[in-house]
Amino acid sequence: MSNGTLFQQLNIIHINNVYRNLSPARLVEMALARGEGTLSETGALCVKTGKYTGRSPLDRFIVDTPSVHEAIDWGKTNQLMDEETFWRIYYRLMAYLEEKDLFIFDGFCGADPAYRMPLTVINQYAWQNLFVHQLFIRPSSEELDNHEPEFTLICAPGFNAVQEVDGTHSEAFVLLNFEQKIIIIGGTCYAGEMKKAVFTAMNYLLPPKGVCPMHCSANVGPQGDTALFFGLSGTGKTTLSADPERRLIGDDEHGWSDQGIFNFEGGCYAKCIKLSQAHEPQIWGAIRFGSVLENVVVDEEERCTDYDSDALTENTRAAYPVEYIPHSVIPGLGEHPKTVILLTADAFGVMPPIARLSPDQAVYHFLSGYTSKLAGTERGVTEPQATFSTGFGEPFLPRFPMVYAELLQERIIKHGVNVYLVNTGWTGGPYGIGKRMSLPYTRAMVRAALKGELEKVAYEADAVFGFDVPQTCPGVPEEILNPQNTWADKEQYHRTAQKLAQRFGQNFTKFKNMPSHIVAAGPILSRKQDNF
Repeated sequence: MSNGTLFQQLNIIHINNVYRNLSPARLVEMALARGEGTLSETGALCVKTGKYTGRSPLDRFIVDTPSVHEAIDWGKTNQLMDEETFWRIYYRLMAYLEEKDLFIFDGFCGADPAYRMPLTVINQYAWQNLFVHQLFIRPSSEELDNHEPEFTLICAPGFNAVQEVDGTHSEAFVLLNFEQKIIIIGGTCYAGEMKKAVFTAMNYLLPPKGVCPMHCSANVGPQGDTALFFGLSGTGKTTLSADPERRLIGDDEHGWSDQGIFNFEGGCYAKCIKLSQAHEPQIWGAIRFGSVLENVVVDEEERCTDYDSDALTENTRAAYPVEYIPHSVIPGLGEHPKTVILLTADAFGVMPPIARLSPDQAVYHFLSGYTSKLAGTERGVTEPQATFSTGFGEPFLPRFPMVYAELLQERIIKHGVNVYLVNTGWTGGPYGIGKRMSLPYTRAMVRAALKGELEKVAYEADAVFGFDVPQTCPGVPEEILNPQNTWADKEQYHRTAQKLAQRFGQNFTKFKNMPSHIVAAGPILSRKQDNF
């Protein structure tokens, strides 16, 4: 599609300059020339996003149209916006873009040609266009010649909504129009809004095609064994999937079709607070020319990065192409997984570091999506908070939860997948008293699960949560496998475990008409207290 045709469709009449499908080097040059960022000592482009350093979930809306109304799980997460309001904001945004320089990326979301979504992204800033160039799938020259977008995303951080007129909660907005297949974003510079908006569109489009969309990372072992890692931001998806012993398929978003696994993206968006070369060598090495660093503190003179600093935000980020990870899988396709890991960062400190789940327990914990909301991931969150996020990605699930849960359970059973719950959160006490789980121990447990070593050990059922906890694990001290052993005050441990179990039960009441065998897979105490 030509620039003229595209802008005629969007109702933008006068454009200053259009820069379409520039190379990363050209985009870096332009970002520097326009004062949008600086270079780090390793050549990464360093930018600051200002007021918004994380996603703004209260500013995200789905446009209510007749063709989508019955399919959307409307509520606090999927907020409704009427068509008239959407078009009012849209046309003001188009007028704002008049006489502006615009940067365009044409590419794909989805590595499997059978299910990928062609998209066009229009950016106000060169650095954000570099971000989408590295994060989405870059087309070949032949594919570019015949590119026709299914979705168009327009991101103009300099354009603000007017709360009193538009009914928004702030000047920031993320508006998804599934019927018109348009996404518009304004008022926020945080680049993660773009990738998550496209992810949400895929979560809407894929289930009717029989594909399970998932907020998970994926990698593959030497024997071709694929593994999935579910979890919210900050729970370890990127860190644990970037394993030197395995090849990375993708770090955040995948689909599971009848043919296997496919990555949605062509890049990675890693949280890099307290990043170290010793613990995360692959991510460390990926931060180089062509990468984007968001809100990382950089020395003005030496251009060296301070990954330990949270002066701007704890949600510091690095964006880079997946091929910057050595031996990554290109294109991002994998066989049906043999192992699924559900990651949680338990702020109460009572969940075991690893537990084996039955298929029903897998669905229960997938629907519960228990974790801690980590500082900086969303505005207003300054310390970990216990939270439940359906599917470990509730903010990105426009359809009803059981749509995704049934697709996942069907595949787990069909392919005989082993499922484990891994706690990357606290041990020895709750947040503020206990300490964060040792990353080397977590890696050892995950590797034991992936290699089948945990199929050979003895298990003991957890008295409160019901899942099976291994009594031994190679490379891990036995005393930390049972969480109560790490607490000095055993009575306090039991009271805290009961409190968390009750929260599971209370949260699960929101799922109506749930099969009894799924309800029975939850914590035993919650079932007694809440009449499950």
